[in-house]
Amino acid sequence: MQETDLSLLIRAGEAAGRIAKGFFQSDHQIWEKPDGAGPVTEADIAVNDLLEQTLRSARPEYGWLSEESTDNAARQSSEHVFIIDPIDGTRSFIEGAKTWAHSLAIARNGEITAAVILLPVCDLLYSAAKGEGAHLNGARIAASRQSQIGTSQVLATKPTLESKHWKADGAPDFARHHRPSLAYRLALIAEGKFDAMLTLRPSWEWDIAAGALITTEAGGRISDKTGRALRFNGLDPRLNGVVAAGAQLHRPLLQELASA
Repeated sequence: MQETDLSLLIRAGEAAGRIAKGFFQSDHQIWEKPDGAGPVTEADIAVNDLLEQTLRSARPEYGWLSEESTDNAARQSSEHVFIIDPIDGTRSFIEGAKTWAHSLAIARNGEITAAVILLPVCDLLYSAAKGEGAHLNGARIAASRQSQIGTSQVLATKPTLESKHWKADGAPDFARHHRPSLAYRLALIAEGKFDAMLTLRPSWEWDIAAGALITTEAGGRISDKTGRALRFNGLDPRLNGVVAAGAQLHRPLLQELASA
């Protein structure tokens, strides 16, 4: 019997983790991407190569979208597509911090159907398949039930608080927190460790895809910053910001945004 898409992602993610840990906190090449797109390391490329070989050999008919691969519009003709960030949080990886992640997802006709976020150094494996709930290391997880913005714990960068983003004169009085990896931020929303996550600038699909399904399967809600549903495998693989939260907080938070 063929392994499920989720089992495939878990197997590939765990192999990626072993590769990445071999580079972690050791000397390896680092260089800057063109146009100020940020750093990339030997580890990013090695993990990307491993994932592409593992996943595409198992599902050769699936398209491929990865931060570290040259994009090919041919992926849009595929019913299914892998959406991959080999290492989300490369700067953290370079600095020797532990909260970098592998983010692996499969979209079918624009909708995520299987997802894995793996933090190898922290021994955290978040996973979800559509309709089957979200899990952390095999145990079911659930998003926050917080409904009050003023007492909520929100993952967001400082620029998110600028008054131009909000209908009122500045952001609501929530408690702001930060984690470098977007994928990990979404996993923390799914786990209920935080109540919401905001990123209001254009966001790459590979940072969001896995976390989007894990969040919704945990009972949370996610949209772009205008409230529209997220669709994946776009010709331009960028989303119009992201708002993720527990089910009772998502709409009230969204209604405070100037873009909604």
